[in-house]
Amino acid sequence: MGRRWRDGAGKLIVPGNGNGNGNGNGAGEPPTVLPLEIAASYRARTRGLLGRDSISGAMLLSPASGVHTFGMRIPIDVAYLDRRLTVIAVRTMPPARLGLPRLRARHVVEAEAGTMAGWGLRAGVRVSVETTTEGAA
Repeated sequence: MGRRWRDGAGKLIVPGNGNGNGNGNGAGEPPTVLPLEIAASYRARTRGLLGRDSISGAMLLSPASGVHTFGMRIPIDVAYLDRRLTVIAVRTMPPARLGLPRLRARHVVEAEAGTMAGWGLRAGVRVSVETTTEGAA
């Protein structure tokens, strides 16, 4: 079930409240759909959020099992995802820190500090990623 993305744009879909496994009964809240920047190449993953003052939505780093915040201007929330896009852990990291890699992590989602809790992104939640295919042949 290996995923290979290309650098570009997409959407991060976080299931509604109580539907973390994606098979809720429709009684929960609707999913949260967020703009997503995908960083899949070595160059894009290395650049990440460095030098930015803000981000609209989130950034997906793939493949990745850990991150650092050296050179960042803002604190960030970091969600570590396994190969099935289930959140293993969510951490808030201030600038100039080195995060420990997570053994089962295959992807990392980054966003401005404090936003992931509002999206309902927490350990155990399984997210989805839709890529934008504009200009694809």
